[in-house]
Amino acid sequence: MNAVDVATVRALTAARETEGAVLLLDVRTPAEFESAHIDGSVNVPLDRLEAYLPQLAGAMTGRSVLVCQSGGRARTAQDKLTAAGLRGTAVMTGGLNAWITSGAPVNRGRRRWSLERQVRLVAGLLVLGSVTLSLWWAPALFVTAFVGAGLGYAGASDNCMMGMLLARLPYNRAGAGDPAAALARACRR
Repeated sequence: MNAVDVATVRALTAARETEGAVLLLDVRTPAEFESAHIDGSVNVPLDRLEAYLPQLAGAMTGRSVLVCQSGGRARTAQDKLTAAGLRGTAVMTGGLNAWITSGAPVNRGRRRWSLERQVRLVAGLLVLGSVTLSLWWAPALFVTAFVGAGLGYAGASDNCMMGMLLARLPYNRAGAGDPAAALARACRR
């Protein structure tokens, strides 16, 4: 990734003040977006990105910045958009976490657990449960090994399969707006 592919909070804030129309594409789950998001950002969840490629092509005519919680999902989205022929995107370094830490304003809604927190809870419960069960049934330790391998893969590849599965749960779909309508509004800006 080169310097053109990354946007810092300061650079994004300055670009929004000087250029005005910067498309902020938030690729977190609708529930995470509902909890907190940057004003004017459009929520198109990473797992639904391909479904909105035609609308994205129309909306991404100027500067486009991809945002997630910390940057990992935004980089994955950037790879998918580039593979689909949509170039010229930037990933906000540090994601929404960096935005909030900088003191920049956010729109807050109903508080929801982040996908990362959900993964930690489920992985922890699976390990605890399988270790406890292994006291009576030794093969249960394979669940612990499977979770450990999955977490290792997620750390090495920055691609969490458990997170992708959890993103599909109704809890994480709640509060979903209409990405097509939001992208249409972005095209008119």
